[in-house]
Amino acid sequence: MLYRLLADMVVLCHLGFVLFATLGALLLFRWPRLVWVHLPAAAWAAAIEFFGWICPLTPLEIRLRSLGGEAGYTGGFVEHYLWPLLYPAPLTRGMQMGLGALVVALNLLIYWRFFAAQRVRKKPVERSNE
Repeated sequence: MLYRLLADMVVLCHLGFVLFATLGALLLFRWPRLVWVHLPAAAWAAAIEFFGWICPLTPLEIRLRSLGGEAGYTGGFVEHYLWPLLYPAPLTRGMQMGLGALVVALNLLIYWRFFAAQRVRKKPVERSNE
């Protein structure tokens, strides 16, 4: 029972990380210093997708499930939990590359908007000589 609970907690943490890496740049508008945490997280998430790596949380979850008497699974977290919600077909390498590109593109767009807003905020107010 404890191992199953721990495995479920790993899944929640993993999902939180995926959401943070994908959309966490939106938090910069409220907490700009979060950039130093978000950039490495987004880079790690994109690298995992681009290079076809397995996140270290996945084997941890599988091991905990096995210790709890449940069956493990093959593949990664995104392929096992998230992709079936969107598409019933297995995750292909091309789809994985597309997910990595989506993480990068989405974050680039949000960062562009964030830094544009920062420039506008810091722009000095011009005074007229009237």
